[in-house]
Amino acid sequence: MLEESPRAFLSHLTVEKGASPHTVAAYRNDLTQLTEYVAGAHGDGHRASDWAQVDLKLLGNYVAGLYERGYSATTVARKVASIKSFFGYLAEEGQISDDPTEQLSSPRIGRSLPKLLSVEEVQRLLEEPGRVTTPDGVRDMAMLELLYASGLRVSEMMNLNLRDVNLAEGYVRCLGKGSKERVVPLHRKAVAAVRTWVQQARPKLLQPGQKEEPAMFLNRRGERLTRQGFWLILKGYARKAGLNSSITPHTLRHSFATHLLAGGASLRNVQELLGHASIATTQVYTHLTTDRIRQEYERAHPRA
Repeated sequence: MLEESPRAFLSHLTVEKGASPHTVAAYRNDLTQLTEYVAGAHGDGHRASDWAQVDLKLLGNYVAGLYERGYSATTVARKVASIKSFFGYLAEEGQISDDPTEQLSSPRIGRSLPKLLSVEEVQRLLEEPGRVTTPDGVRDMAMLELLYASGLRVSEMMNLNLRDVNLAEGYVRCLGKGSKERVVPLHRKAVAAVRTWVQQARPKLLQPGQKEEPAMFLNRRGERLTRQGFWLILKGYARKAGLNSSITPHTLRHSFATHLLAGGASLRNVQELLGHASIATTQVYTHLTTDRIRQEYERAHPRA
């Protein structure tokens, strides 16, 4: 009985909520761990054979045990969030009459602001592929220009097909989280870089006699480039540009959003471009913009 409800909840996340496989896997791990604890016998003899029997004390002991086992506050907070979501589902389904997690506290986690590049650093990064005249270099230039011009997630860019990019109109159409489609405009430099790739370099990576590949970006075997492949490509150019080695594809997404806000774009428009379901997620970039303004103020003001 205990195992059935988590399975149904995970199915609910996939089918109803459109959660990604990565998210579902994280929930599965957290709920498997919780289920094993709830079903086991503890020092006080407290155990449960049904989720309706689980109370705040049992959950509190479980969370306390996570700290004792050396889990970080960030990990504990994530596991508590998983538990709260699961019990919220049980309450909605009528499997429990009272939700014990309403009083379950979660550790406070300081908001970690995402890393980003300055406009000058982005410029240095984008100059690097231009030093390579091979089809790979042309492709890399197109990818970096596209990513910084659109703010796409790396998975969204890697899933692009040729038909998803309209070079004549200057936009890209992608599927984001929850299979939600959005259209993002591209500036002229990005359009030019992608056009050069599609018309001049991409055909050179297709193998003789190979069946037509719909993917926008290809590896040297003429197949769809993977996220891991792009990550390694980005690392290489970042190193050549003398940038921090911790740069990830998401760094360009963060930089895209922050630079737009600093340039006067509205928070609501940036939310739509990023594909965020909630504007609260986008608001983190206002903190980054404020921090950057503060740094400029302290650098420029004679009495700062």
